[in-house]
Amino acid sequence: MLTSRKKQNIIKELRVHETDTGSAQVQIGLLTKQIEELAKHLKAHPKDNSSRRGLLKMVSKRRKLLDYLEKNDPKAYAKVIKKLGLKK
Repeated sequence: MLTSRKKQNIIKELRVHETDTGSAQVQIGLLTKQIEELAKHLKAHPKDNSSRRGLLKMVSKRRKLLDYLEKNDPKAYAKVIKKLGLKK
């Protein structure tokens, strides 16, 4: 689970402007962190199928946001991919 402090750090890192909390870049960053946390949980609890389903939904949502960002703002897409260490 993400604490509010972790969320604030991610938002500060990826925001587009001072009051930005919902841009695609911020959403991708938050989803990435949640995916990492849930992946750790699933390694410890491999039979937790409801959490696995939630993980797959998050990965799908992040993929859609990344596709949107790549199509509309390739520079921001490249920046987010590099900063989060994702591969395309």
